Amino acid sequence: MDPRLNSPEKSQFPPPHVYQDNPPAYPPSYPGQSVSQGPYVQGSHPGQAVVSVQPTVFVTAAPLQSSLPDYLCYSIFNLFCCCFPLGIAALIFSVSTRNANFAGHRELAEKNSKTARTLNHVGVGLGIVFIIMVIVIQVVLESR
Repeated sequence: MDPRLNSPEKSQFPPPHVYQDNPPAYPPSYPGQSVSQGPYVQGSHPGQAVVSVQPTVFVTAAPLQSSLPDYLCYSIFNLFCCCFPLGIAALIFSVSTRNANFAGHRELAEKNSKTARTLNHVGVGLGIVFIIMVIVIQVVLESR
């Protein structure tokens, strides 16, 4: 240990005050003792504005009573059997429709449901056209 730290010259401040258990202005208090409020009155001070705070309101949306169709099975079928890119897009809109139904957003659910149905119809149409083209090409190539 450094001997300079224990030297009497290190302390330039006066020693700390000795504190009392209870300051003289306050009466001693004991657990369970009722505390009187005294002559203090709560209220607004002159010259200060009064601020009133409104209670917090939480708005929660309930699921729709009559949920719109989400075409989820149709989208999965389209994804695996007909047109993969349109099946992915239709699946995303189907899940969005399901979430909007659960959250109670009817307009969003209607829009997403219609989009999922349209994408599924187009995907199945393209898939059928593609399958017919493959069959025609196979028949034409075999007849040669």
